[in-house]
Amino acid sequence: MAKIAVLLSGCGHMDGSEIHEATCALLALDAAGAEVVCCAPDAEQADVTDHVTRKPSGAPARNMLIEAARIARGNIVPVGEITPEDFDALVIPGGLGAARNLCDFAATGADCTVRPDVERLIGSMLDAGKPVGAICIAPALLARVCGRKGIEATLTIGDDPATAAAIERMGATHAACRATDAVCDEPHKVVSTPAYMLARGPAEVYQGVTRLVEHVLRLAGG
Repeated sequence: MAKIAVLLSGCGHMDGSEIHEATCALLALDAAGAEVVCCAPDAEQADVTDHVTRKPSGAPARNMLIEAARIARGNIVPVGEITPEDFDALVIPGGLGAARNLCDFAATGADCTVRPDVERLIGSMLDAGKPVGAICIAPALLARVCGRKGIEATLTIGDDPATAAAIERMGATHAACRATDAVCDEPHKVVSTPAYMLARGPAEVYQGVTRLVEHVLRLAGG
């Protein structure tokens, strides 16, 4: 049975992990018989958004680990407890938390920096030859880590020209992809799918995420 880490960034698509994408990933992994452990940084998220008004809520800061535990039903650990020796692959759902909390791509684009604990996790998985799957905007995060390691990965965020250009500035190659499919970079063991960068609803998200999970588990030998 493959053991997969799922990296979350909070709860809610505007300031944390996109809940449909995270749930689809957890469902696809469970349906394939994988053991899943969710993780998140034990730190404050960048901001808190009112998902009704789509504006900053002015609420007190929230902790990514505590918020992400809502998606994981409490089965979650700090990101620093995840090591390549204990896991076969890593999957990163999207949501703006991936671009605001795990890194600052939403604010700085191709000049973004990644949280040190998150960069250590992704980098160590890549170094160990373990597959990494990135969903929606999360490939931008993965592009930064790969680029800093000199890995010329092929990734997708769908077909948005500006985001694709930013990914390529970070050293990756962008490949256009439908929401219902995934791009698999076999040599580097990285997989990506557009999800809500393009998807019209949860059904399309699930199709694309399922394709991503299939590739990730195959590359992991699971």
